[in-house]
Amino acid sequence: MTPYDMHATADPFADSLSAFETLTTTLSGSDAGTWTHTALEKYLDLAGRELLRLLLQDHLDLRAMREEEQIRSGARQVVVGPEGQVRPWRETGHPRWLANMFGMVRVTRVAHRGQGLSNVHPADAVLSLPAGRHSTGLRQLAVTEAVRGSFDQAHDAVERRCGNVLGKRRLEELVVAAAVDVEGFYRTRIPIPCSRTMPLVIQADGKGVVMRPESLREATRRAAAKAAGAHRGRLAPGEKPNRKRMATVACVFDTRPAPRRPHDVIHPPGGRSGERPARPGPRAENKWCTASLVRTPEQVISDPFDQAEARDPKHLRPWVVLVDGARHQLDLISAETGRRGVTLHVLLDFVHVAEYVWAAAHAFHKPGTTEAEAWAADRLTAILAGQAAHTAAEMTSQAEREHLPAARREAVDACDRYLTGHLDQLRYDTALEKGWPIATSAVEGACRHLIADRLDITGARWGLHGAEAVLRLRAVLSNGDFDSYWRYHAAREHERLYPVPGRRNYARTA
Repeated sequence: MTPYDMHATADPFADSLSAFETLTTTLSGSDAGTWTHTALEKYLDLAGRELLRLLLQDHLDLRAMREEEQIRSGARQVVVGPEGQVRPWRETGHPRWLANMFGMVRVTRVAHRGQGLSNVHPADAVLSLPAGRHSTGLRQLAVTEAVRGSFDQAHDAVERRCGNVLGKRRLEELVVAAAVDVEGFYRTRIPIPCSRTMPLVIQADGKGVVMRPESLREATRRAAAKAAGAHRGRLAPGEKPNRKRMATVACVFDTRPAPRRPHDVIHPPGGRSGERPARPGPRAENKWCTASLVRTPEQVISDPFDQAEARDPKHLRPWVVLVDGARHQLDLISAETGRRGVTLHVLLDFVHVAEYVWAAAHAFHKPGTTEAEAWAADRLTAILAGQAAHTAAEMTSQAEREHLPAARREAVDACDRYLTGHLDQLRYDTALEKGWPIATSAVEGACRHLIADRLDITGARWGLHGAEAVLRLRAVLSNGDFDSYWRYHAAREHERLYPVPGRRNYARTA
């Protein structure tokens, strides 16, 4: 007589079915009829999460039961480890815990063993279980929350959604681990093609991040140690001497030409007449950003050039580079230009030019007066019309005629040096005619979004690896690539944990 098989008749989802019946009984009872919708939501949130956890647990137990039944049936299975050696022995009942979006579950599987060899669990590869306790879905939720807000806020958000399944320190470790595939991901991306009439615009800038002392660059660390003995009673507002590490931020984007005239950018003295509205400037499309605290500025600036070449491999489109005038940036851009053999149109950020001109205007006229505004508007309009050299000479001559004192003359001389030292990057007349952007607003916005909104929150002091991971993941999120990146990262993580590709090679049936 065939023995009675309990597994063949027992419902593997009995626990989750019992939880569902309890839930429906509660909701159909008289007490639930008096609950407000808020009480109903709260109850269903907790009870519904527990129901989903039990469904997952029952499914995993069903898989374990089937795996063990396959062994009891006598099926021959040859399992090899990642080093290629066979595991001849099998042992059932090896559990591990998995923290997931619904709580904690236990995964029971068969271990394939060999003398002097590590255990191999084919079920782990089939389920693509992570190396640690936390599931891929839980990691994605934790990382998404952590790169948007503080770690405390992220921890609270995860706890509200999933229960007590993740500690704060482990959350920070998951963020660092999640950023390891960013470079590889972008090497596989194919940019969207564009018309050759659309300019390619590259911008770069830097912004400091407050770091822990051990994460500062060596020169900054030495300066901080030296200043520690000064015993200053108080710092100036916003002052953070020798506490920051500079991050390099760069971006590249496409733009549609938007021709303008100087008065579309600068209000004429006395204001606009209203007869002709100002023409809008060009807007960034398909913007791509990158940033790093660890990599050198040379490496970071090469990234947007790689992206630009991927978008325009034959160099058929106009390439426009906007900088703030820093000499090291210009040197790096010049080196990239020579290495790639591309023709660049380098422009100085017009906002920086305006700051120098306004400082010179206040040397001649009192700040806030209509005379100062008219003086600055006239000079800026002339610079936009391609007359930077003439403007510099004119303001210097005016300073000499009016015999400005040395303290006020310095602002005029600084403006003159700035303009005459960058005449080849002040061809705004050409840029306006061709409809190119003339300001670095895109990369400055990236600095604000990537760094200031997250890494510069009050009281934050960063370790190097955590700050770098958050910065790079925020760039991925800003580029609109986070979901695609996470799929790529999960696939790469599976390959690292289970290096033999495919289940058939990992656990092949004889």
